[in-house]
Amino acid sequence: MRKKQAQILVVDDQEEILFSAKMILKKHFETIFTTNSPKKIISILSENDINVVLLDMNYRIGFEDGREGIHWLKEIKTLSSNTIVILMTAFGKIETAVEGIKIGAFDYVLKPWNNEKLLETIDKAVAESRKNTKKPADKAEKTEKKYFVGTSAKIKQAYSIAEKVARTDANVLILGENGTGKYVFAEYIHQHSERKNQPFVHVDLGSLSDNLFESELFGYAKGAFTDAKIDTPGRFENASNGTIFLDEIGNIPLHLQAKLLHVLQTKTVTRLGESKPRPLNVRVIAATNSDIKTEVKNKTFREDLLYRINTMEINLPSLRERKDDIVPMANFILEQIAEKYNQDNWRFEDNAASYLERYPWKGNVREMENKIERALILAENSTISVMDLDILDFEEIQENDENPLSEMEKGAIEKALFKHNGNISKTAEELGLSRAALYRRIEKYDLKN
Repeated sequence: MRKKQAQILVVDDQEEILFSAKMILKKHFETIFTTNSPKKIISILSENDINVVLLDMNYRIGFEDGREGIHWLKEIKTLSSNTIVILMTAFGKIETAVEGIKIGAFDYVLKPWNNEKLLETIDKAVAESRKNTKKPADKAEKTEKKYFVGTSAKIKQAYSIAEKVARTDANVLILGENGTGKYVFAEYIHQHSERKNQPFVHVDLGSLSDNLFESELFGYAKGAFTDAKIDTPGRFENASNGTIFLDEIGNIPLHLQAKLLHVLQTKTVTRLGESKPRPLNVRVIAATNSDIKTEVKNKTFREDLLYRINTMEINLPSLRERKDDIVPMANFILEQIAEKYNQDNWRFEDNAASYLERYPWKGNVREMENKIERALILAENSTISVMDLDILDFEEIQENDENPLSEMEKGAIEKALFKHNGNISKTAEELGLSRAALYRRIEKYDLKN
């Protein structure tokens, strides 16, 4: 696995935390520093170009208010403004971490952490640190994020609607399968609206538990519940004058749908523990992969809430419905990912196009992004092969000897078998096939000898 060029500093007074973090991070990033004393932060920052600091918020026994973490956050931002800080905190101390975000922290992670979530957060922070250190000329070249449109009629229609609705303040409902790019479309609408210089706040409602729904969305007052030690705004207030993107809105239970509807109808929000509503100026974009109209019929989603969120409805096609866009999109994604890893001149092997077009892409654009990023990490040179992409084992290829894909597949299997001296397990692993699937293909192409 190719490591990303980044220097990460982990600061925590527990040696087991430092050890665990280093074991996870050193597999993905070039250099990991650790220290159990925040007093060493300044010297480490002075001697090294640290991209990201993972900073615990409490160090002295008996003091759990996070004040130390806030102090050292300010010190880091003063000493090295381009260094990104991620705060570490225990569940129940989130309000202090939120305060930290207001004064410059990039994000926070909860301890004990989820490894995948930790890596995802640090990966985003590394990307942000690179933005901060780019030359002014680089920034001028990329004043607007690039979006891949494509040529299929359905996606062009979707972008056309998005451009028109972006000029208004109408609420938008984006429909589509998992991985079709609903977040990208929501961001596109925001970036092409009059609110583009204001916050764009994404809320994944599918991962939000019932007991955190109100406090996370609407905020809370000091003393509203145990550990509510400071007044804290919710996501709606954080999106003030901008856009809030309510992702996977179909997952909200009925009893909470009424609370959301009230906020949308009155354009006010009342924090937990308060009685006075606060006025809102927020554009709402919602999205779901569920059949929301069927849910309305089944009484699992409120009809009045549906009417409130879908002033304009945009349907995103699956990749199966835009076959002509698959190869150009793959090239676009490869370019974006190579740029993220600070690499140039990557391309796909000549025979990859046919496989890309025939692969079912059940996870749509998200699956394509994941496979291409994995391939770029694993590839031995700047050319990505079909085997690197792991798209050989699927049933959609017609069992037709005259199919040119059959010849490509046969050649790929022969090449891998030769490389591994006929070892079935190693060949199957490289090709992304099960042993049984590989045996079937060996039989089919008469490669037994």
